[in-house]
Amino acid sequence: MQAYLLPIGLLTLSNLFMTTAWYWHLKYKATPLLVVIGISWGLAFFEYCLAVPANRFGSSVYSAAQLKTIQEVITLIVFAGFSAFYLGQPISSNTAIGFALIAAGAWFIFRG
Repeated sequence: MQAYLLPIGLLTLSNLFMTTAWYWHLKYKATPLLVVIGISWGLAFFEYCLAVPANRFGSSVYSAAQLKTIQEVITLIVFAGFSAFYLGQPISSNTAIGFALIAAGAWFIFRG
């Protein structure tokens, strides 16, 4: 069971870093762009330190397409929470429907 869950946990943590790296600065628009890029690059380093092992370990139990699908679904979940709680921009019903359609596509990846 750990072989199946470890990659998901690592991908979740990596997505927390990457989502932060991409979007944290939207609340700090006065911060110079080069400073934002430097900070974001530093955050992305930790994302890579988690994502690479997640994919390496995960490849023993998941296909590459399944790993990518897991990563994308996690990204949407993490982004929705980050958007609502950090940016104060709740996900609209249309966005939720769009995310649900993406999740339906993920179901096809895993069904066989």
